[in-house]
This record gives sequence, structure tokens and C-alpha cells, in this order.
Amino acid sequence: MPRNIPALELLADRLRNAPAADPEIFFAVIAGCERLQTLRTSGKVGRLDELVANGAWIEAAFALIALESPGWSIRRLVYEDGEWICSLTQQLNLPLEIDDSADAHHSALPLAILSALVEAKSGKIPARQPSSGRVPQAGSDTVYVNCCDNFA
Repeated sequence: MPRNIPALELLADRLRNAPAADPEIFFAVIAGCERLQTLRTSGKVGRLDELVANGAWIEAAFALIALESPGWSIRRLVYEDGEWICSLTQQLNLPLEIDDSADAHHSALPLAILSALVEAKSGKIPARQPSSGRVPQAGSDTVYVNCCDNFA
């Protein structure tokens, strides 16, 4: 569970009340991204910085999700009744009704995407561990091994 839940709630409120995307709001979201700060030291954040500097807000929001929360992906983006609805998910193959998705809405598309990212990071959605693709192994506490072959 994230350590900075009050900060994320304040950030969510700030995003909700913002009229449009701007560098200041993006840098506020980026400041709350722990994984991104680690990636910054390895030089993998240059493209995101370029997108923000050029005002490419939607692309920057997508890049931020890819860098900060690679286990999450966009499930749906819908424009309905004057607002954008963004849903992030960890399981694209689940039906929408049973998916634990991070949902947010805003009149500005980049802010709806950022709000969904903040919702995902808040820890309110249970995190799923990625499947390793391996079959679980039985315990090795077997005391007796029996041979059932009939050699007659």
C-alpha cells in the first residue's frame, strides 16, 4: 500500500479542480511517482520530459502510465456527456463488470488519464501480481514414494 495516501488524495483533488493540463500539474503528478524517480537516474525519462515541455499532454499521460505503472493499461476512454471517462486495468481479458479498474473522469482528456493513474496508485484497487507462467510446485515433504507398476 502506498505510503503517501494523503498526498495522492490532495493530488486527486487538484486534478479534479484543474481546468486544463499544464506543466505544473504534470510535474506535480511526476513528483509523486516513486518508480519514475528511480528511472530518472537511469536516463529513461527523457521522452516524457520532452512531451511535457512540448505540451503533448495526452502522449505525456500515456508515457507516464507506461513508465510509472507498467502493469496497468488503458481499458477504455469514452467521451460522454461532456466528460472523458478513463479506466485503467491490470486484466484486459476480464469482463468490465468484474474488473477492478481505476476509473476517473474529467472534461480534459489528459487530466482524466492522470486522475485514473492517481486512482490506481492510491492503493484502493487491489494490486495483482503478474503471472510467472509457471505451474506451482507441490511441497517436497513427501516421506514415502510408492511404485504402482505391475511387473507380473
